[in-house]
Amino acid sequence: MLKPRLIPVLLLKNGILVRSKTFSFHQHTGDPLGQVERYTAWKADELIYLDINRDDTHDFRETMSVIGTTSSHKNIPATMTNDVVSVIRYVSEKCMIPLTVGGKIRTIDDIRVRLKNGADKVSINTQAIDDPFFIEKAAKSFGNQCIVVCIDVKRDPQTGACEVYKHFGRDPAGMTPVAWAKEAERRGAGEILLQSIDRDGTGTGYDIDLIRQVTEQVSIPVIALGGVGKFADLVAGLCEGGASAVAAANIFHFSEQSVIKAKQEMRAAGIDVRL
Repeated sequence: MLKPRLIPVLLLKNGILVRSKTFSFHQHTGDPLGQVERYTAWKADELIYLDINRDDTHDFRETMSVIGTTSSHKNIPATMTNDVVSVIRYVSEKCMIPLTVGGKIRTIDDIRVRLKNGADKVSINTQAIDDPFFIEKAAKSFGNQCIVVCIDVKRDPQTGACEVYKHFGRDPAGMTPVAWAKEAERRGAGEILLQSIDRDGTGTGYDIDLIRQVTEQVSIPVIALGGVGKFADLVAGLCEGGASAVAAANIFHFSEQSVIKAKQEMRAAGIDVRL
């Protein structure tokens, strides 16, 4: 049986890393390479890198005055170009742990290029919803172990019902997360990355009920994401939600040794994590 995993998530927008809140507010947190080295040194189990830029390029230097500063780009090589594949290539050279890359994956060739340039897995979202057969083609081409289906979920504020969303959380997909997770598994997904849009960046903890609903209905690993505000939330995602892995972004950005401290608290709660 695989050990529970702890997975930092890095969000790339306009050439820099950002923190996110409910998929709408983004605050600068650093350059795309520095954090990777830190998380590798702190022995994170894996790393998820999500491209949330709204277009296809990352203008590393032209946008510094908008959401970053020149100091935040000091580690970016002069040879790095403004496409996400260049980012993946440089990140993979620094990343000594399994790397999942997501964002703007629309074709089988998009997956092939990302894997060729250093990604170990890819996370697919909108394209899989618009064309579920894409999951089958991807799994057949590269193996189930490479294919992570990301499911972004919102709750109706009136009824509490959960619905899957696509296009950066903007458009409802007309499916429940359980139904979509089951179909994704049937079509060949190797893992589910389950993200609560409502909890994103709030620090109020995972949506445990949502996680449990999905983990009880699929047999593939489920990675929980969205809402971690304290290390105890990671414990809850595993023990109460039944997730196979717990992921977070904001909590790891602003304190030294954060991944190590999180694992120590998880181990103290009786979870057999790698230290």
